[in-house]
This record gives sequence, structure tokens and C-alpha cells, in this order.
Amino acid sequence: MSRYEDRRHAGRVLAEALHEYAGRPDVVVLALPRGGVPVAYEVARRLGAPLDVFVVRKLGVPGHEEFAMGAIASGDVIVLDRAVIEGLGIPRAAVEAAIAREQAELARREQLYRGGRPPLEVTGKTCILVDDGLATGSTMRAAVAGLRQRGAGRIVVAVPIASPETCEELSTEVDDIVCAATPEPFVAVGLWYEDFEQTTDEEVRQLLEAAEREQATREQGAAGAQGQGL
Repeated sequence: MSRYEDRRHAGRVLAEALHEYAGRPDVVVLALPRGGVPVAYEVARRLGAPLDVFVVRKLGVPGHEEFAMGAIASGDVIVLDRAVIEGLGIPRAAVEAAIAREQAELARREQLYRGGRPPLEVTGKTCILVDDGLATGSTMRAAVAGLRQRGAGRIVVAVPIASPETCEELSTEVDDIVCAATPEPFVAVGLWYEDFEQTTDEEVRQLLEAAEREQATREQGAAGAQGQGL
């Protein structure tokens, strides 16, 4: 397959694969920041759905932070891998310290990205979780677990590019999964983008603000049409 130009281009392609969800009032689009936000922005505007971030932070094993012992997510969600914690004999105090540290960072990011805006309501909704790609899927799995804890009605994972194995494995854990491309060999997400520059916090904030304005315009238009009996 040819590479995506950038994340916005990938989002436009992904939106085509999600066309069955367009125009549905129960749908919300949730981006995993930061790289998932430009992708999700294009998806949300083409589906006519509201956009928000769903922040996930990995809980690293003390001294080996690249190895996860769990994760936290938006909405005070905590997912712990008890097998890892007990298998490595990680003290409860160390787990609690990692949770507190990552909760502080999660809160900082949510404030930075949303400002004073409240998070979107997900209870009973069809939630489309978007990232710029799936490699191991560990972050996405934490997001899925978090959404289930928050009462999502239906969870859809959507990515422009994915490891074939991860896409297949994750399909058994969610209600629907849309991987626009699953090349073999996969190697890494970044290889499938011509421009894979890191998304900045400022870009995330600007895209969320733009999406909120566009959603308000759509809702005003719909209310106006109803008022005229259209």
C-alpha cells in the first residue's frame, strides 16, 4: 500500500471506512492523544459527531517504566495487571505512587487540552476510539477497559494502520474494529506515514476547539431545520 501523507490524510481515509456511523446521534469520537487527535478530528467532522480526547497513561514497573503494570484513563479509571504486580512482588506503596504520579500528568493534560470544557458523556453511547495506528495495542486495550468502566454502550476501535495480528486479537475484545490497512510486514506505525512528526499539545488544543465549534454549528443547523418543520 502507499503511505499516508500525514495524520489528517489518514483520518479522511479512515472516515470512509466508518461511513455506517455517519449522522448517528448516539456516536461520539474519542481520540487517544496526542497522535490520534488529528486522525480523529477528520473522522468526527465527516461523521458529524462530537470529538473529545480519552487520555490514557501507562503505569510503568518501578525501575523498568517501559514495562506496564497497568494504566489509568480519563474518568478516574484504573486498570491494574495483577499478574504482573504479584509476579514481580511490587509493593502496594509503589503501585499507589505510580498511580498518583500518572494521575497528576493525566489531569494536567486534560486541563491543557480541554480548558474548562467538561468531558463528553459516554454512558450508553457508541464510542469510536481512534489512534494513528496499532502496534502492540496495549494503550488501546487500556482505553477500551476504561470506557467499559465508564458505561459505554458500544465500543468501536478505528485506526488507519495496524499490525494484522493486533487487529485480529483486539477484534475479540470490542464490539467492532476498523483497521483501514493491515500491511504485512507491518514493522512500525510511523513507516506508513510520509509525515509522522510528533503532534504538539497546542495542535491538540486547537483541533478540539475547532471540533467543538463545528459541532455547535451542526447542532444549531439541526435545531433550525426542526423549527422549520424540515
